[in-house]
Amino acid sequence: MIEHLATIEQDAHRDSPVHRLDARVKILIAFAAIIAMVAVPYSTLVAPIFLGYMFIFAVWWGLSRLPLQTLLWRYLLTLPFGLFIIIFQIFFENPYYDTFTPLLALPLGITVYVQSVEFAAILAMKFTACIIWIILLSSTTPMEELLKGGRRLGLPSVMAVSLGMMIRYLFVFADMYVNINRALALRHFAAFERKLPYWYRLTTLAYAIGSLFLRSYEQGERTFICMQCRGYGTRTYDALPKRPVPSRQWGIAVLMITFFVALPVLLYTSAV
Repeated sequence: MIEHLATIEQDAHRDSPVHRLDARVKILIAFAAIIAMVAVPYSTLVAPIFLGYMFIFAVWWGLSRLPLQTLLWRYLLTLPFGLFIIIFQIFFENPYYDTFTPLLALPLGITVYVQSVEFAAILAMKFTACIIWIILLSSTTPMEELLKGGRRLGLPSVMAVSLGMMIRYLFVFADMYVNINRALALRHFAAFERKLPYWYRLTTLAYAIGSLFLRSYEQGERTFICMQCRGYGTRTYDALPKRPVPSRQWGIAVLMITFFVALPVLLYTSAV
């Protein structure tokens, strides 16, 4: 998974109407979508709101001119982080419901309830509606522009510098991982090859992991010294040149934020 980091930055440097938008506009739109979806109460009305958000997202993704496979692949990479929490919801009585209808009885006295499955489905829709906007933001905005955009929106300079160093080091770490993995493959080593002795595979992997951490530590020191020699410090993002956002782009941001807020409000008002 880590070896695919470079593809995110490659996609971010493409050209499309979404790519050409200012980073601040895309950050505000992504955060507005996430905050609005998280603020929606847990109920069956989440489903139509989710469909509305997905429709507008499909328009944005189409304008970005990125392949659909890219979206699906990156969503699947993030899925394990939310899937673990979502699946476990079906085994508990959620406090959002007063009554529970048994759906399935499992061994060890575990019961799956209809309301628990419903809550897990709502949570899955919320998770999906939030993560897809993060994928769009990262896939259409270079890392450096994200940091500068965040700084211009008020992100503290020291946080921008820390995030920048972490992001740069992730790419270095990914290169190290790819090189070590390639070196093992050239020596015909496979971690899941049953023909090789188990202890030999375990020892080789332990040496590889240790070597990776040592090289990462040494590379981290070299990177830190090099960045300091280039004048990179905690005040690097303090003096960014002013870069006004075109009024048309601000209009797009306001329109999207209004949509994210108005859709849940209208649906809940009509339901009441």
